[in-house]
Amino acid sequence: MAESSSFAQPSIRKFDGDYDHWSLIMENLLRSKEYWSVIEDGFTESPSDMVLSAAQKKTYDEARLKDLKAKNYLFSSIDKTILKTITQKETSKQLWDSMRIKYQGNVRVQRAQLQTLRRSFELLDMKSRESATDYFGRVMVVANDMRNCGENMPNVKIVEKILRTLTTNFNYIVCSIEEFKDIDNLFVDALQSSLLVHKQKFKKTTNEGGEKQVLKISYDERGGRGRGGMTRGRGRG
Repeated sequence: MAESSSFAQPSIRKFDGDYDHWSLIMENLLRSKEYWSVIEDGFTESPSDMVLSAAQKKTYDEARLKDLKAKNYLFSSIDKTILKTITQKETSKQLWDSMRIKYQGNVRVQRAQLQTLRRSFELLDMKSRESATDYFGRVMVVANDMRNCGENMPNVKIVEKILRTLTTNFNYIVCSIEEFKDIDNLFVDALQSSLLVHKQKFKKTTNEGGEKQVLKISYDERGGRGRGGMTRGRGRG
C-alpha cells in the first residue's frame, strides 16, 4: 500500500560547509527514521556464494534496505561536487565517516581548533553599542563550537562569562541577578530573558523619572535599603 500523502518527506538540509550543524540535523533525521544503526554499526554486503537461511536472509535484506535509505538521505543532502571527491561511499557508514574526516578533521586538527576557540572565548567582551541579544549570540557560537570540539562547557561557565563581560550600563542589573538568582542553576536563555526584562524596566523608569529614580529602584531591588543605610557592592572579575 502506498504511504499516505500526509507523511511527506522531510526537508533535507543541504550541506553548506558547516559540518557540525549539518551532522546534528542529519543524525536527528536518521534517528527519527530508525536508520542510525547502520551509521553506527555499518553494513556489510553478504558474499554472493554464502547460503543464508530464510531468517538470515530476511534480516540481511532489512539491514540492506535500511542502509540504502540512510544513504539516500545522505546523498540528497550532499552536493554532487562534494560527492565526486569522496571515494568511500558504498555504504551509508562509509559516506558518513568520509564527511566527518573530510570536514571535521582528525584529533590533532580538533585540538588546534579548540586552542583557538578557547582564546576567542577568553577575549569575548560586549561592545559598547552591541545589543544583549547580539552578544549572547556571539558567546553561544563560540561556546557551541568548543563543545563540538570536545570541550566541557557547563552552563554556569557561560553564564559567569556573560555576567563578567557585559558593559557597565548593565552593572546594576548584574548585581540584582547575582544576589537574587542561583547562578549555578541559571540557564543562558533565562539569563538573557532576565537582562532584557530589567533593561525594559530601566528604559521605562528613565523615561518616567530620570536617573535618580532608576538608581533608587536598583538599590531597592538589591535589598540596599533597610540595612542601616548601607548598600551591598559588587566586584567584577
